[in-house]
Amino acid sequence: MDNFQKNNFNSSFYYFNKSKIAFETSKDSVNIAFNLIQMGYIQQINGDYYGSKETLTEVLPYLKNDTNYIAAVNNFFGIADKQLSLYDDAVFYYNKALKETKDEVSKQAPLNNIAVVYIQQKKYNQAIKILESILNLKKINDLSAINYKARVLDNLGFAYFKNGNPDKGLQFINESLELRKQTDDAYGSIESYLHLAEFYAKTDVKKSNQNAQNAYQIATKFHSIDERLKALSLLISNGSGTQYAQKYISLNDSIIKIRNNFKNKFAKIKYDSKKEKDENQKLKLEKAENLLALQEAKYQKIVGFIGFIFLGIVIVVLVRYYKNKNRIIRIKTAYDTETRIAKDIHDELANDVFNAITFTQTQSLSVENTKETLIQKLDHIYTRVRGISRENNDIETGVNYSDNLKEMLSTYNSKSTNVIINNIEKVIWNEIDEIKKVTIYRVLQELMVNMKKHSHAPLAALTFDNDQKFVFINYADRGKGAEKNKIVKNGLQNMENRILAIKGTITFDTEPDKGFRVNIKLPK
Repeated sequence: MDNFQKNNFNSSFYYFNKSKIAFETSKDSVNIAFNLIQMGYIQQINGDYYGSKETLTEVLPYLKNDTNYIAAVNNFFGIADKQLSLYDDAVFYYNKALKETKDEVSKQAPLNNIAVVYIQQKKYNQAIKILESILNLKKINDLSAINYKARVLDNLGFAYFKNGNPDKGLQFINESLELRKQTDDAYGSIESYLHLAEFYAKTDVKKSNQNAQNAYQIATKFHSIDERLKALSLLISNGSGTQYAQKYISLNDSIIKIRNNFKNKFAKIKYDSKKEKDENQKLKLEKAENLLALQEAKYQKIVGFIGFIFLGIVIVVLVRYYKNKNRIIRIKTAYDTETRIAKDIHDELANDVFNAITFTQTQSLSVENTKETLIQKLDHIYTRVRGISRENNDIETGVNYSDNLKEMLSTYNSKSTNVIINNIEKVIWNEIDEIKKVTIYRVLQELMVNMKKHSHAPLAALTFDNDQKFVFINYADRGKGAEKNKIVKNGLQNMENRILAIKGTITFDTEPDKGFRVNIKLPK
């Protein structure tokens, strides 16, 4: 934490990551989550918002029932999406954070954040309504909350100004600035000066420039790059000369290089730690294999010729057994697939086709509205046929396999579900044979269908990894979950059969209201 407090972000990220790995050994989920959240926060401080979202996704399996951590993670997801201009997604996560907060004080931050996003979206009336509701809270007037009250007043004034009420807007912005001066909140005053600079930009350029210069000077003192760039941008738009334009270009180029450098270093720290962990596991495995080999050699000497004959018989029996078993599994998998296709056609198409035929027999197709309704029904049928076709069509297993797999998984993104795909490119797909690629594709497809039909998850994440011998696929969602002994087997049994047929393993883990997790391991 010392490095973090001293803004030594590379060192602090490195040690948080080392701490996380250490706690993984003892399976201490609380401390693993803490370290990952700190890493995601450091990435956001340094402008790595996509990297931050990837790190925060790693936290999800460790959250359990800790509402404080859940609220913090959702708030950070909201900040990242706001900075990436994904405003609807930002509001979604801020609202999730709001649901996890229990007391009046904790609710103020996500409410204020939602209002700021609404201002960005020009939904000024909605922003004003939220900010005024915060000012009506009793604890907003406590001495400990005075800086927070100043922030809310500043945002409220800016919203009124943008909504066409400049007098009221100026009153609140000035009131905020006075509070910040009284409490020596110099950093907070930067935002007030920037809002005043924008307020006067069209009516009094001199005042606008003065406020922008005040913001620039304070932001420089605090090494706050984004605020400095915003102040310079206002000065340039006010026609204050090329000197500010040159400063802006130089500063912007520098911060891009610095942030890209941070992103690369964060990624390298993660990669090096993962590589070190894999090498340690490999050494342990090699030691175990060597020990096993020595024991085997001793055993073979004792058993002798008779043992070889017996072993040969056992091997023949086992080979035949597993060949028949795998053949049965493949036949059952094919049967299950055919049965599912038939059920989809019956459940999803038969009734719709019958209704469309009945519609044409009972309605006059010469009426324009009737024709439009029929077209909509036929289009709906067509869409369902395409869906069934897509789930059962041939799979490209060549050089485009990774892109096609990612595209298939991405089709399950919707307004209600965000699907995050991590490290799919890390897997060396050309080392995996075609049958296993097809199996992975079909299993993940059935997993996503299961998520859509049963979990209703707002967020689902898939993480890929591999080493010299195995491919690892981990899935986690924040859906409804279920009791382990009440899991509906249908689709899950089909997935299990497919994975067993290629000598892999698959495990399911779920609890009510705690999401659904699947771990897949299969040989290359």
